[in-house]
Amino acid sequence: MQDLSDRIETRRSPRFEQFHILTDLLRWLPIAALVGILAGSASALLLISLDWATNLREHHLWIIALLPVAGLAVGLLYGYVGSSVEAGNNLILEEIHDPSEVIPLRMTPLILLGTIVTHLFGGSAGREGTALQTGASLADQLSRPLGLNPRQRRILLMMGISAGFASVFGTPLAGAIFGIEVLALGTLSYEAIAPCVIAAFAGEMVTRAWGVHHTLYTVTQVPSMNVTGLAAALAAGVAFGLTAMLFASTTHAIKNLAHRLIPWAPVRPFAGGALVAAIVFTLGTAHTARFLGLGIPEIVAAFHQPLPPYDFVVKGALSSLTLGTGFKGGEVTPLFFIGATLGNALSHLLPLPASLLASMGFVAVFAGSANTPIASTLMAVELFGAEVGAFAGIASIVSYLFSGHSGIYTAQRIGRSKHRKHTAEEGLSLALVAKGRQARAEAARQEGQGS
Repeated sequence: MQDLSDRIETRRSPRFEQFHILTDLLRWLPIAALVGILAGSASALLLISLDWATNLREHHLWIIALLPVAGLAVGLLYGYVGSSVEAGNNLILEEIHDPSEVIPLRMTPLILLGTIVTHLFGGSAGREGTALQTGASLADQLSRPLGLNPRQRRILLMMGISAGFASVFGTPLAGAIFGIEVLALGTLSYEAIAPCVIAAFAGEMVTRAWGVHHTLYTVTQVPSMNVTGLAAALAAGVAFGLTAMLFASTTHAIKNLAHRLIPWAPVRPFAGGALVAAIVFTLGTAHTARFLGLGIPEIVAAFHQPLPPYDFVVKGALSSLTLGTGFKGGEVTPLFFIGATLGNALSHLLPLPASLLASMGFVAVFAGSANTPIASTLMAVELFGAEVGAFAGIASIVSYLFSGHSGIYTAQRIGRSKHRKHTAEEGLSLALVAKGRQARAEAARQEGQGS
């Protein structure tokens, strides 16, 4: 008994505990730095390429007519070369949950090329998906040479996600937390927090070292928090959460419909590109061009001037159509656009400044769609300043709650349910939750017809 007590006391000794922590941290430090270098360099290449593609498209708007052909090219590329990595972000999340095979290196060039083509020809998409995939796939190539076990490989992939997110948006704190928060609703993988922080800051610094600069957003007026402001932030959070749920549901519905109606995968982005191009030319390129690609100028405008109240609807529809039919890119920047323009529109209804509501929507719609309220709040602080953080944090948390068990990443799992009446869904992926709901709805529909 005395020997056992001595061993327990030894294990509890702070001296030994700190030694093991230090050893572990020193082992991960060079790996995290290398992951940051790889992810930051890939993000720099992506951002420079997207600037080139955007400028070329805006000076030659006729190129949008070739969007269907571009979609077919992307579809054929993934159909014949990239079928093993077509799941994208969901493949990465699945590998983190259940590590099995190293992510093929081809994911990096394929997603870079697919994203550039999407933006060049006028698809409405983002860039975060590309950054996450390049960061994680490049990081995963280190797992075999380093002889990492499954637990260590999970941390390596989370580092790749963190570094990719941080470097593409210039938000290292948000990126670090995003890498451990995005895996499952309601739980955080703290075992990876130190490596993810190092990789995120390294990735962001490397991107800047390549001479890449991120967009600056300015919130012109932030009132003191009071009861009225708190109530307005809560109400805005509800609107942002419902919008986030609608965007995710619409994108998944379009994807499922395209799968049912078009059996051959390469034709799906061709059809989606034809629809997007038809909408653009029907409504007029002068009016609709601002909704294509990233839409950064329109996001910036939402902080400084009144915008048409329907802008967030148009961007959401075009982005869901683009991404749901198989074009490459990401959902997060479109979510920034949707959130900022929705916040701008809400300024006519809520007693908060338009620029503040735009900043709140910017992060809160993303929080509800990605189920990452903590990372979203940190992003608000990094992008807009600490004063905005309180309002943005309230809106992000409420948005997270009201978006329900839905999201843009179907491989996300439910660690802790958002409500006690849905605890049966804990441990399931969002994809399985959606299938269960569809099955129950179909059963109810058939029962109703039978009666």
